[in-house]
Amino acid sequence: MSQSEPQSPTVPVPASAQVGPISHAIFRVARLHRMIAGQLLRRVGLHLGQELVMMQLWEAGSQRQTDLVRLLDSDAATMTRTIKRLEHAGFVRRRPCPGDRRATLIEPTAASHALRRQVEEVWSELEAGVVGDLPLDERAVTLRVLERLESNLAHATVALPEDD
Repeated sequence: MSQSEPQSPTVPVPASAQVGPISHAIFRVARLHRMIAGQLLRRVGLHLGQELVMMQLWEAGSQRQTDLVRLLDSDAATMTRTIKRLEHAGFVRRRPCPGDRRATLIEPTAASHALRRQVEEVWSELEAGVVGDLPLDERAVTLRVLERLESNLAHATVALPEDD
């Protein structure tokens, strides 16, 4: 099989999913990606999603917890649990926000800065597993298509009715 020939999916596509083959493929890819990412992150002592919080903190410095919720498209309860676990592991600390007594600032600790290189290595390994032997031009096209799909889905969420 040449590089340009599509490979068959790792699981058969059920007949009922034939009407949405791209959605089914996204589901399968996302499931495998999360599984592998979770395994790789466990090696450095993190749970899935915690690395995204740390990346934001390393990049921008201290953040209000509410801003992390918004930036990572999370919910308050999930972010609270994530911050508690990261704090317990010694990677973040909480402090009152000087400008808003109701808010809490989350800041990375010195211990987390040592973790940064490990997280970057994990992401590099994950990326290598994702792209495999895709040539650079196909990687660029894949990234553009994924960005377009993300944009399409973001616009679709605006049109969804509110849950009651």
